[in-house]
Amino acid sequence: MIMARTSNIFARVEPEVKEQAEQVLEQLGIPMSSAVSMFLKQVVLQRGIPFEMKLPKDTPPSYSSLTKEQFNAEIEKGMLDIEAGRTYSMKSVEEEL
Repeated sequence: MIMARTSNIFARVEPEVKEQAEQVLEQLGIPMSSAVSMFLKQVVLQRGIPFEMKLPKDTPPSYSSLTKEQFNAEIEKGMLDIEAGRTYSMKSVEEEL
């Protein structure tokens, strides 16, 4: 029997992400090391990240890129949203994150 040579990879990930991934992979019957190996093989085959990576369409403007008038307009939009009740609770934001 011939054993394939292997190398170790050490990666730091958020504990919650690791735990959630382990739960999904366990349901699929795939060990974490096999999932990482599959990902890396796809990187080689695709010659890049094997899934689409892009910035969100609606990115908030950065303060430094705004003129004074644009900044004031953004603040006004925010105030109108607050007055109209278009807000999110801190709890819902925390849950989303």
